Amino acid sequence: MGVGAAAIGTTGGRARPASPMQSPVNWALLGLIIERPSYAYELARRFQRTYDGALSISAVSHIYIALAALKDRELVAPAPGSNERARSRRRYVATREGIALHSEWVVSQLGDERRRQRVLIAQLGAMARTPGQALAALDAYERSCISELADAPPVGSDEGPGTTRMVARLIAEDTRLALAARLRWVQYARAQLLALAPVSTGIE
Repeated sequence: MGVGAAAIGTTGGRARPASPMQSPVNWALLGLIIERPSYAYELARRFQRTYDGALSISAVSHIYIALAALKDRELVAPAPGSNERARSRRRYVATREGIALHSEWVVSQLGDERRRQRVLIAQLGAMARTPGQALAALDAYERSCISELADAPPVGSDEGPGTTRMVARLIAEDTRLALAARLRWVQYARAQLLALAPVSTGIE
C-alpha cells in the first residue's frame, strides 16, 4: 500500500487536542488515508464502499469535519503539491504519528471486541435462572448468524466490502470463520441451558 512513502512528518505549530480521539468514523477515515492518499469526495466513496453496513456517514460534509479533526491532531496533512485553494481537490496523506496511533487503535479494538463479547455472554448467563427466556434469546441470535452467513460472500470471493480485492477476501473469510465459530458456540450454550431447563422450569 506504500504506507511508508505516504507518511510525512507532523505539521507542528498548533496545540493538539489532549483528549483521545473516540470517533470510529475518524479512525476509519484515517485508515483509508493510510491505505491511499485521497481527496475528500474520493474518501467519501471509498468509505461507503469499505464500511457499508458497519459505519455510515450522512454526507460528504461529514468527511470534511472528520478531516478537520484529523488535521487538528496532526494525524493527516495536505499532500505536498496538492491544491491548497480548492478544498474539494486537496489530497491528504497520513503523518508518521497518524500511522503509529492508528496501529495502536487497531490493536485496542481487537481487545475491546473480546471484552464486549464476554459482557454479552455474561448477560446470557444472568438469564440462566429463566432458561426459557435465555433459550429464546439464543435462538434469535442463531437465526441472525445464519442469515448473516447466508448473505456473506463465498470463500475466496473478491466481491463485497473493501477498497481492494485482498481486503474483500479478508472480510469474506473473517465473516465465514467468525459466524461458523459463533454457531458452534450456540450449540454448546444451548446444551448447557437445556441441562438446566428441566430442573428450573420443567421444560421438556
